[in-house]
Amino acid sequence: MTATLIDGKAIAAKVRAEVAEGVERLVAERGIRPGLAAVLVGDNPASHTYVRMKRKACAEVGIESFGFELPATASQHEVESLVRDLNARDDVHGILVQLPLPAGLDEEAVLSAVGLNKDVDGFHPMNMGRLAQKGREPLFVPATPAGCIRLLEETGVKLSGANAVVLGRSNIVGMPVALLLVRQDATVTICHSRTKNLPDVVRSADVLIAAVGRAQMVKGDWIKPGAVVIDVGTNRVDDPSAKSGSRLVGDVDFDQAVGVAGAITPVPGGVGPMTIAMLLQNTLRAAQNSA
Repeated sequence: MTATLIDGKAIAAKVRAEVAEGVERLVAERGIRPGLAAVLVGDNPASHTYVRMKRKACAEVGIESFGFELPATASQHEVESLVRDLNARDDVHGILVQLPLPAGLDEEAVLSAVGLNKDVDGFHPMNMGRLAQKGREPLFVPATPAGCIRLLEETGVKLSGANAVVLGRSNIVGMPVALLLVRQDATVTICHSRTKNLPDVVRSADVLIAAVGRAQMVKGDWIKPGAVVIDVGTNRVDDPSAKSGSRLVGDVDFDQAVGVAGAITPVPGGVGPMTIAMLLQNTLRAAQNSA
């Protein structure tokens, strides 16, 4: 058996087209163009790359983007003051604080300073808390977890009653995607470094979300035949045959897993494109809410 590839690029393109249409409609009907402000603190090269990609994506769907950069020496007060200023701007509907922040800054305090109605990253403690409560709805859901769920929906995976295993418990992916799966009536197991008999637990999954950040950790014999595998991992490994000398791989050993799983996301080209697409969707929703 060879698994069906879940094409994140194609599904992300569909989401972006929906966003572009929504932006055009909002401008035509209400005269409001969604605006996303990106706050970048320090000189982390990866963070600069991510912000450039997000601003380029905004331009492609008609969203106004604003960039704000502070040095790594910026104080807690300076960062929070900038966020509060952006909260007050009518042309800014979403605020993105690029993580990680430099050492010495209180990340939770900065994220808490983002207005709840502009928290398009979905990381505000109030939005996270609402996500965890039955009967409560967050204004926004973090983009990568939301992208994982959209991939499952577009693939036609039935989550209600399914056994879902989430490998990883980060605030950015693991915990929120587990909560989203619970909302879809899946039975969810969250695995981590202290989980006993990890391969056996993973093997029970009808749906596996791998988000642990360890290259090719999940082997083919860890996967239940026919399971759906969403690989969130992005890890760079040495590859002398590649022009750059390295290549990107996921948390799942793709070459092994593709012969066992029923459907699987590739790395790259799976979850990655969905993250920015869902951020754009959140920004549009923030502008619609403001209207």
